[in-house]
Amino acid sequence: MGLTAAVLAVDAGNSKTDVAVIAPDGTVLSTARGGGFRPPADGLDKAVEALSRTVTEALTTAGTPTAAHTSACLANADLPVEEEELTEAIASHNWSSTTTVRNDTFAVLRAGVPEPRGVAVVCGAGINCVGMRPDGRTARFPALGRFSGDWGGGWALAEEALYHAARAADGRGEPTALSTTLPAHYGVPDMPALIEALHLHRIPHHRRHEATPVLFTTAGQGDAVARSVIDQQATEIVAMATVALTRLDLLDEETPVCLGGSVLAADHPLLTEGIRTKLKAAAPKAVPHVVTERPVLGAALLGLDDIAAPPEAQERVRAHFT
Repeated sequence: MGLTAAVLAVDAGNSKTDVAVIAPDGTVLSTARGGGFRPPADGLDKAVEALSRTVTEALTTAGTPTAAHTSACLANADLPVEEEELTEAIASHNWSSTTTVRNDTFAVLRAGVPEPRGVAVVCGAGINCVGMRPDGRTARFPALGRFSGDWGGGWALAEEALYHAARAADGRGEPTALSTTLPAHYGVPDMPALIEALHLHRIPHHRRHEATPVLFTTAGQGDAVARSVIDQQATEIVAMATVALTRLDLLDEETPVCLGGSVLAADHPLLTEGIRTKLKAAAPKAVPHVVTERPVLGAALLGLDDIAAPPEAQERVRAHFT
């Protein structure tokens, strides 16, 4: 006779997947880690099949074939229609009796708050923001790129750094040390050489993200253009957080604002302090903090919320992951 599992918690991002099987009392029965979850790149069926292997490993280790409820926080679940499609695909595997699919930003939010109330901004490869209240109300953005009004994250910062460096080098833009620090990082003599190497793929496309830490280092050395890009990122983060707080009628209440993702978790002083200063002006009662807990904790807590588990179960699962 297998053990009883209350929640199958899934946090599936673009680069990795974490799964946890949770007992009714909040005991973590097992965990498993797999590769990234990328339906746009791999196709929905292939992505869910890869996810299935990680889930099966976790359930097998826990000694149970199924759980009562699946709480899946998934990358690329950006629109309601995508959540519905992913819910149907996951439910068809019969891992549990009920299934709830959310965008993975909700996992970061729930991991960083003691109850399902607050706002989270995630700034990793891209950017996203969500908010929630205990009554089930949520706030969110499409987070699909510039065409949906969203800007920021590691890739956008890297692109902006290269843009300003190129324009400084050819005279169209303001002078910036980025025009020398970026070529030096990539081991080429100047910006024309870097542009050529990127265009001809002598420097692989995936290495463009390396421009982001160079941007922060250059800004930290006092470069005005680099600092302006980071200031722009802080402004965007605060705009998203403030709109989410407003939509949820939380602007006038003390409310946590969780900051997650690789760019924000790095806690660069210029960006972090910029966010705090701008947020204090726009939403004085907001309480920002950087979330360092693993997002799978948030997926687990959301699952326990879904099944109305007692507070001590939530405390136990949080203790396990922290």
